[in-house]
Amino acid sequence: MSARSIFSSRGSSRSSSSASQRFARRSTIATIAAAGLVLALAGCSGATPAADGDAAGEDFGELKLQLSWIKNEEFAGEFFADSKGYYTDAGFSEVSMTPGPSTGSAELLSGTADVALSDAISIGTVVANEEAPLKIIGATYQKNPFTVLSLADGGNIVTPEDMIGKKIGVQASNTSLFEGLLAANNIDAADVTIVPVQYDPSVLVNGDVDGFVAYLTNESITVAASGVAVTNLSFADNGLPFVAETFTVTEQTIAEDREKLKAFLVAEIKGWTDAVNDPEGGARLALDTYGADLGLVEANSIAGSKEASENLIVSDETVENGLFTISDDLQTQTIKTLAGAGIDVSAGDLFDMSLLAEVYEENPELVGYQK
Repeated sequence: MSARSIFSSRGSSRSSSSASQRFARRSTIATIAAAGLVLALAGCSGATPAADGDAAGEDFGELKLQLSWIKNEEFAGEFFADSKGYYTDAGFSEVSMTPGPSTGSAELLSGTADVALSDAISIGTVVANEEAPLKIIGATYQKNPFTVLSLADGGNIVTPEDMIGKKIGVQASNTSLFEGLLAANNIDAADVTIVPVQYDPSVLVNGDVDGFVAYLTNESITVAASGVAVTNLSFADNGLPFVAETFTVTEQTIAEDREKLKAFLVAEIKGWTDAVNDPEGGARLALDTYGADLGLVEANSIAGSKEASENLIVSDETVENGLFTISDDLQTQTIKTLAGAGIDVSAGDLFDMSLLAEVYEENPELVGYQK
């Protein structure tokens, strides 16, 4: 398995003509190793002082944020935080958002990014295999968006057992994760035909496979939008829960720039509060401003934003404890999922939730994101 994330099957809401190209995105362990596993991040810029606001005069200069994918609706919270001045209020002269595709590991370790939006699979792989000094300090997605997509009048895969005897299209980078899904449901891999595919779901629509590993916020919406009824077998609801769109940093940044990271989290919580309450508005920011040159499909962007806001970002735990929460139980579930994919790492190695805890202790009004 490559050190790049099993998450490399993510996509945008772009037109279907570019669907097969959108996932060539993640760096391998060799690439990260070649980056030298540089441990020190570049020092913060002493840039233009930020405007007065929530940071009470703090000047954190620029923060370099590495996005995991292109500037689509997936980053609606970041777009709100930028456009509404939450970053400025928090004390940043600028938060520069560099689009992916990327897991962010190489950028963090080389010092070209201060924070990376990534996922537990990608970061867990590098921590386990390379002993990379990285920590996840929060997660936008409480549920991962992976699904086995099928046609309602075709494979119609409703339960894991429905995969038995079926042909399932699986991308090379997602093979270990899919095998983990089978193992979690006590299904012998020999009872399922794994068909190597790329990232274009036309192989499903054309009947070449009965099921297709996809994203709930992407291919599922794209295929359904073409007028085809679909069925989804969510990984998160069938034995493979793990967090995604994680805020990841180096241990050195936590030690040396703790207040800067906390200020960033405050701005992010405000931005994602807006995005959760106005998913169409978040999609609009991607369509009209931040991703205006990407050819995003309006209906798909809005649908993807709503799916994420209603079903992936919020949970009973976020209602009680605030956005980005990763409870002890969810950490345990994530670690178990990683182990099923052959990634040996402990919760203590992967997570540091102390910064988010301090943010909510110091700003209790941010817990209530529901409006």
